[in-house]
Amino acid sequence: MPASAPTPPPPPTPPTPGGAAALLAALRRSRTGMAGVCILAALAALSAAAVAAVPAETMQGWNSPDQWLSLPRSAAPAWINWLAAERLPEHLVLGGPEESRYEGYGGAVTASAHSISAEYEYDGFPDDFVYEYTARYAGSPPLLELRVARPDGAVLRLASEPLPPAAGGGGGTGGGPETHSGRVFSADAAVRKNVWLQRGMFGFDIGGVPAEAAVFSEAGSSRPLHGTYVFTAVLYGAGGGGGGGGGGEAAGPELVQSRLIVGGKVFGAMGTDALRRDLAVGLVWGTPLALLIGVAVAAGSVAMGLAYGAYAGYRGGWTDEAMMRANDVAYALPALPFLIILAVTISSSIFVMIGFLMVFGWVGVAKVARSMALQTRAAGFVEASRMMGQSDSRVMLRHVVPQMLPFALASVAISVPAAITTEAGLSFLGLGDPAFPTWGQMLHDASEHGAAAQGMWWWIVPPGLMIALAGLAFVFIGNALDDVVNPRLRRA
Repeated sequence: MPASAPTPPPPPTPPTPGGAAALLAALRRSRTGMAGVCILAALAALSAAAVAAVPAETMQGWNSPDQWLSLPRSAAPAWINWLAAERLPEHLVLGGPEESRYEGYGGAVTASAHSISAEYEYDGFPDDFVYEYTARYAGSPPLLELRVARPDGAVLRLASEPLPPAAGGGGGTGGGPETHSGRVFSADAAVRKNVWLQRGMFGFDIGGVPAEAAVFSEAGSSRPLHGTYVFTAVLYGAGGGGGGGGGGEAAGPELVQSRLIVGGKVFGAMGTDALRRDLAVGLVWGTPLALLIGVAVAAGSVAMGLAYGAYAGYRGGWTDEAMMRANDVAYALPALPFLIILAVTISSSIFVMIGFLMVFGWVGVAKVARSMALQTRAAGFVEASRMMGQSDSRVMLRHVVPQMLPFALASVAISVPAAITTEAGLSFLGLGDPAFPTWGQMLHDASEHGAAAQGMWWWIVPPGLMIALAGLAFVFIGNALDDVVNPRLRRA
């Protein structure tokens, strides 16, 4: 019998410059690589905290003045009081009032009271104070009175004003109770007049002194009085204000919500900007946005460049020549002017910007991928795969592309800082998406409002440090992975 033909041996396993285990080992060996991993882990944890703890409505209302109306303008971080010789007044937003209710004249007159306590231990006077309230009533308009009990026992009557009539008039026969929201400001003329009329309890001339400075001053001196201030709002009205024989309704008007705002010069962990926005919210929400932009742009551009260069190098011939000439044309285009033109003419949306950055970020990766594909195409295991009848697409996916994966991972790590800084640069030029609080957008707003000239370092330094920190993390990781990807370093 004729001998059967011998079975051809399987193609040799292609040598890989380093798999996942080699990449992890390179990171563990490198101190800078581990430092980058630690920084990246901290940024990822901050991003998770931002998504979980800060409501999306807060981020969406970043440019809404109504959302930040209760915060101070251009306030420094509160922790500077730990370093300063004198404690600057901290901005206080106090809620959770103590509620009480009582009746008089056999239920003919009712009163609903809210009391809010404020501890004041600062070396300067507050900028102002605002009492915000929401009242529910029907029928005849009730009377709101606001007073404050000082730490020295003195009680000042600050305001006494009627609320607007409820819809339906005073008969109380139509509809249920309605709500009314309002504010009492220390700068109101009525508040200033009431404080001046009670000037005898201060022991010094309060003429020309703001109402908030007089309320928080010591008797007989112009220094702040430390201690507990109790602001009490009382809503007086006729009993049974809901009208009708309405069984279950509460008798008379009532205060539903109250909040006291004592204006200060310091606030929160990162202070506020000229638009009263809490900069801590912008810094925290800017972290996931920066990672999204950097990783998405880097991964997309590296994937595009890897596929383009691998196909050109593997096919060779006129295909390679034509594709690389097109790559040279794209490489010669000035990216920044084109990005500016596209952002101005098409859209400044953050998602459109990510697409633009991908389009201009793949050309350099394609050149390196093409040279790696040329080397891999001539390898013995690729020739063996061809002789076994495997298709070109199968050879590329099974043998050529895997050789480039370590290079792709290192390229992604190194490309992330470029994407983050490019977005920050476009945003700083005013071409970013104003709807999102990115670090570059915060720096643009700081430049627009002259933060540097006003000494508002807390508006400039933290976003710049966050941009540098995010870029540094990926640079450290990319340099550590270079030990596996770079052939000269591998031989060494």
